[in-house]
Amino acid sequence: MTVLVREGIDMAAVDEQALDALFDQMTVPEGYRAEIVGGAIHMSPQRRVHWEITRRVVRALEDAFCMDALVLSDVRIDFPGPLNGFCPDVAKMRDGAESVRGERWRYQDVEFVTEVISQSTARNDYEPKKRAYAAAAVPVYLIADPYQRRCHVYTEPKEGEYRTELIVAFGGDVDLTSTSLGLTLATKDFPVE
Repeated sequence: MTVLVREGIDMAAVDEQALDALFDQMTVPEGYRAEIVGGAIHMSPQRRVHWEITRRVVRALEDAFCMDALVLSDVRIDFPGPLNGFCPDVAKMRDGAESVRGERWRYQDVEFVTEVISQSTARNDYEPKKRAYAAAAVPVYLIADPYQRRCHVYTEPKEGEYRTELIVAFGGDVDLTSTSLGLTLATKDFPVE
């Protein structure tokens, strides 16, 4: 899809309308999840390993921040860049965040994102989504990769890129105590592919 840029046009509104149209027209088969990365629709099957890791991250967040913490999974959030309607595996929103126009959430309110790697969409998580999360200044981005059997933690977003990366093998603890989350994430029970 090509979008023409003209003076006075709010490109964020154009992208949001285009994303709305793409999501509305999409038929997602049962057992799959879908999101839009750079205008391309990506569907991946939901897998047990994927869910088990996602569930453990959500549980750790709820243990640290209580059940009332605003933690989302597979909920659309539009991120910077052309046509980026992501559905992060886990997104923790800042305290006081409120939805806009129903179930829409502002990327500016995202404190933490986790993506669990699927083979078919791994490149998205390591490249365009990482760039978009950095451009959105998401303070902590965690990739859990059951194929590599390790986590990649990106912090200190500045000028559209993350300044630091920490790699922790599954089985170790991901120390996030120096971040805004202030917690340690145990990975000893993360399943592998």
